[in-house]
Amino acid sequence: MTVPALTAETRWRCTLCGNLTRFDVTRTARVTEFLHFDLAGESEVEETEVLSETIESVRCRWCNAVDQVELVARPGAEGAETPAEQG
Repeated sequence: MTVPALTAETRWRCTLCGNLTRFDVTRTARVTEFLHFDLAGESEVEETEVLSETIESVRCRWCNAVDQVELVARPGAEGAETPAEQG
């Protein structure tokens, strides 16, 4: 089961304990990187292009729940409801 990716307007929340800040994420990414090597042979990644990425699972660091994560609106995000608007 894949987990929905985050956006600028959303964040993850554990449905069991309410955690919003600590998660272990297992993901698969396919990237192209531009490496710059100095004369001693040390490398540094100067550019990274993500070609594809899949989030395979998210585990809550607080309660250890696996795949119990939902997307919720970030505070201040356009279209986000405040607690008073929720009812």
